[in-house]
Amino acid sequence: MDRVEVSTVVYLPPEEIYEFLEDFPGYANYSKYLKEVRSDGDGSPGTRYFLTFAWWKLTYTAHSKVTDTDPPNRIDWEITKDIDAEGHWTVEPIPEERADSQEHACRVRLTVTFRPDSADSGVLDLPRFVSMDWVIEKVKPKIQAEAERVVERIVADLEGRQREVDLEIHTVDTSV
Repeated sequence: MDRVEVSTVVYLPPEEIYEFLEDFPGYANYSKYLKEVRSDGDGSPGTRYFLTFAWWKLTYTAHSKVTDTDPPNRIDWEITKDIDAEGHWTVEPIPEERADSQEHACRVRLTVTFRPDSADSGVLDLPRFVSMDWVIEKVKPKIQAEAERVVERIVADLEGRQREVDLEIHTVDTSV
């Protein structure tokens, strides 16, 4: 499995951050490639989301499901169709990181694990002479960049202002 983790510090109480992250359909506002999010449920375990992505000449709707929640600390999810992928948002209070004028500090982390070779090659209507392996290699760095972009935009909305966000990025490629 490959793994991408992006984390940063947000200066708000964990409950506010969690509530914001739980509003998954709003994520389309933060993503360059996520065009639409439809939901069936209220964000609790069992809620299903249908995420329509568009990149290059490809459009794809991923099916995901919330598998577990631990308010205000964690939201677990999985992709339920076409690729073996799962992830979670975690919110961890870190009072030692508070800025002088801030009452709260939390590390917010987005973790995504996926098995690139599990992608169903019949899912996408690929142009002639384009292989699924080529698409996967092109998409992997975009997943990391997209995770960074989403976290930066969420922090700006949560805190009500843009600021330089110090992102910690970790990737693990276990296929090597």
